[in-house]
Amino acid sequence: METDASDDEGAEDLRRRIVHGRRTGHKLRPHARNLIESLLPHLRVPMPEPHPLDPEAVPPPLDPFALFTPRPSGLWLEIGFGGGEHLAGQAAAHPELGLIGCEPFINGVAKLLIDVEARNLGNVRVHTDDARPLIEALPEGCLDRAFVLFPDPWPKTRHHKRRFIQTATLDALARALADGAELRVATDIMAYARWTLVLAMRHPDFEWLARGPADWRVPPPDWVPTRYEAKARVAGRTPVYLRFQRRPRAS
Repeated sequence: METDASDDEGAEDLRRRIVHGRRTGHKLRPHARNLIESLLPHLRVPMPEPHPLDPEAVPPPLDPFALFTPRPSGLWLEIGFGGGEHLAGQAAAHPELGLIGCEPFINGVAKLLIDVEARNLGNVRVHTDDARPLIEALPEGCLDRAFVLFPDPWPKTRHHKRRFIQTATLDALARALADGAELRVATDIMAYARWTLVLAMRHPDFEWLARGPADWRVPPPDWVPTRYEAKARVAGRTPVYLRFQRRPRAS
């Protein structure tokens, strides 16, 4: 089991806009390019800007509920939504909620926008950069659920510090999640599953919800499959579905 998870990335790394890997892939088709230009500006999350006279001042927190009309009854966050199948599916199933998706890969953003337009999903907003500054900008306890689905495993030891699941990011998510809120992590890489379990189970703010093997071998009842998940199964890799609950804050 990997127990040398890199906790010492530190909170400072949450303030960096670090995105490893490609931002773009194959050339977008004309309709997808049009959606990037016409629809994305209306869905993009406006990040708080530093004060022009005091760049060192902490920007005011983002009001995520104000991004949606009407105001949603709850807020979910998906980090690294890939092609957007899960995000769009959850948005369609839960029109009363606001869903924010983070994805720096522009081809994935374009796929989501096509789905948003086709389904007329008014409860989706998009952050096209590293998720960590967005999480830091969210007010405390605003999220009812967060998803990290099939993140890049960065298998080489020297690259483990690039993995999204770190103690620092769990700290940030714990601050943004409401008491009793759920963090879901899915992966088809067993080393990443072990890494996640080690970090999350020793984190004071999270409780693993599994009571038996089916709780991590079988996806939750409201699961929306993704194309990456299907490819993993074809390749012979069996995904695991890890669910953690945010413990109540001390009174």
